[in-house]
Amino acid sequence: MTDSYSLETVNAMSPKDFAETFGDIAEHSPWVAEGAESHRPFQNREEMITCFADVMQSANEKTQLALIRAHPDLAGKAALSGNLTADSKNEQAGVGLDQLSEDEFKRFTDLNKRYLDRFDFPFIFAVKGATKFMILDAFVERLENDQAKEFETALQQIARIIRFRLEDKVG
Repeated sequence: MTDSYSLETVNAMSPKDFAETFGDIAEHSPWVAEGAESHRPFQNREEMITCFADVMQSANEKTQLALIRAHPDLAGKAALSGNLTADSKNEQAGVGLDQLSEDEFKRFTDLNKRYLDRFDFPFIFAVKGATKFMILDAFVERLENDQAKEFETALQQIARIIRFRLEDKVG
């Protein structure tokens, strides 16, 4: 269970505490929280969520690509080795990606590889509220996208992940 903070507490945090508390909201990319921090005080949680997304969207393409690449494969090696952030681990477990059958795991592994080979970054999907079947369908569908569309789709999915994580963390 993650700690939940009131908006009043969030707005009163020191810049260091804010960065430590929200630095992994965007997977291994504390620059997003650091950029959002300077826009406090937030009037409401929605403004905070929008600010995080705006910081991500306003970054240059190289920085955005690094953010995309910071995300783990779904049901991939990082999950097996335990090298996921706590949020990623909980999110993947929440949709059963930690309990796949051998055939399902092979399918995820194959799709992860095909996707990475095609786009040179991992498949990003905000899994909260989804099923493994929805994720597999999205994999197949998105493999048909061109590079530019898939890059933008990955950023949209990261914005959804940021939203879900902040909704869980800020009351």
